[in-house]
Amino acid sequence: MTADLFLALLAFAFVTSVTPGPNNIMLLASGVNFGFRRTLPHMFGIAIGHAFMVFVVGVGLVGVFITFPIARLVLTVVSVVYMLWLAWKIANAAPPEGSNAKGRPLTFLQAAAFQWVNPKAWIMSLGAVTLYAPGQEWLAVAWVALGFLSVGWTTTMIWTVLGLGLRRFLQKPATLRAFNFTMAALLIASLWPVLFNG
Repeated sequence: MTADLFLALLAFAFVTSVTPGPNNIMLLASGVNFGFRRTLPHMFGIAIGHAFMVFVVGVGLVGVFITFPIARLVLTVVSVVYMLWLAWKIANAAPPEGSNAKGRPLTFLQAAAFQWVNPKAWIMSLGAVTLYAPGQEWLAVAWVALGFLSVGWTTTMIWTVLGLGLRRFLQKPATLRAFNFTMAALLIASLWPVLFNG
């Protein structure tokens, strides 16, 4: 991959990664509810998990969906159920300093696994491989995955820090509860393209 093409890939990866979507909504909520340090495993899980997903999709997993169309329906159903569960988890997160904390931030493995049921992650992965590794040769796909990995650290940090910035404005339990319900509603709303534009 040439330097110009890699820079174009980085721009694509940054723009698609930093725009609002399920990962970023959950990072914002986690930054508010759990702080930066406790959200680190979630951040690493997204960055590494999505880069791994890009690589696996690029080296041939997309062929499964072409050969077996039912696999797409199964993925959609699993995605919707899992995202509804995450929305419930966000809506019921405890206050940041709550002594009876009910919620916990996502772990590294949970965040990495979430990429496989995240509709936006699928769209980004398929788009990146199609545009920047059209022959799907493993080395070109590896460069695409590396591009997403290098950008992922920055974009996950941006959304978590935004959450930290909001944290001081959400000290009252009622205000925090309203914020968490709003984030849960936005996460559910992000399912709209999957359910109605498929």
